Amino acid sequence: MYRDYNDISYAESPFGTLSQYMTKTFGWMFAGLLVTFATGIGTVLSGLIVPLLTSGLLMATIIGELVLVFVLSGRITQIRPSTATGLFFAYAVLNGLNLSAIFLVYDFSSLILAFLVGAVYFGVMAVYGATTHRDLTGWGPKLLGGLIAMLVCSLVGSLFGVFFGMSFGMMDLLLCAVGLFLFMGLTAYDTQMLKHHYAYFGGDAAMLHKASIIGALNLYLDFINIFLYILRFVGRRND
Repeated sequence: MYRDYNDISYAESPFGTLSQYMTKTFGWMFAGLLVTFATGIGTVLSGLIVPLLTSGLLMATIIGELVLVFVLSGRITQIRPSTATGLFFAYAVLNGLNLSAIFLVYDFSSLILAFLVGAVYFGVMAVYGATTHRDLTGWGPKLLGGLIAMLVCSLVGSLFGVFFGMSFGMMDLLLCAVGLFLFMGLTAYDTQMLKHHYAYFGGDAAMLHKASIIGALNLYLDFINIFLYILRFVGRRND
């Protein structure tokens, strides 16, 4: 049953009302995106992209990202709010290093187009998640299941391509479309979940801060994946 979370206000919380809490969470997300894209561009312009791609550093950053996500999601109740914030921005830096190669692979106009289209898609679904009276909590397991199935299909397709030299051009496009659809759904779901976190942790300022960071991380990942899938659709590769 739908609940009007706008009626809830926690004076003892540094976030204040629900709208202030959600604004703060989206602020974390946008700050993380800014750090990621600034890191990616800086890595290319400084020439650090060469040793990153020609050494084992790229794999190290990928492992680092997995560790940070595990710590943030698995130990969120034990760590301090300032630590959670620092880990979030550390993840944004590592992801910027990993994504730096796209600035070499795709031309600048494709990156701008994918970013703008992705921002529109993300914004529409975020607004839907924030304003709909429909309970979206049941979407989570279904979207996660669809995401796992898509990753398995992608892995199988890649293995066939490597061992049998088979091309899955149309299948790749289909999986790309499915991935875009799934992360758009996750954007609406994760946005509505901010309301549930606010209601559940409203009396605990520290946990509410950490829930805001987790919410920002989820929305950050939604946007990044939407951007990357759109880039695969519309992107023109550099020669």
